[in-house]
Amino acid sequence: MISVHLYGKLRRFAASADPTSESVVEVAWEGPGTIADLVKRLGIPIEELGSNLFVNGRYATLETHVDDGDRLGLFPDDMQLLYKWYFSPNSSNDAEGASRPGDSREASQGSGTSESMSKRSES
Repeated sequence: MISVHLYGKLRRFAASADPTSESVVEVAWEGPGTIADLVKRLGIPIEELGSNLFVNGRYATLETHVDDGDRLGLFPDDMQLLYKWYFSPNSSNDAEGASRPGDSREASQGSGTSESMSKRSES
């Protein structure tokens, strides 16, 4: 099974319409395949996805391969996340060289406070 967590306007593709419930779809996987294959199978229009895709907590692309037991996080095109400061997309699902919150590279860039975020957005 693959656990697909849907956020924002993509929540409507989950079984429960209750806004207080988790929007998780469990999918029996018959791989091999990619995020794009799974998204099509769920009936989610590709154009509604942004670049905000994650597999097992790692930034991914539509071409990233998925396997049984994976956890996907899918965000819509209208939800921009701050992770872009720290990660770059990599279809092999290996964000080598990308700074991660809490590592020494982030500490040299600021603590993530609103003050340091303001400085980053100004540059």
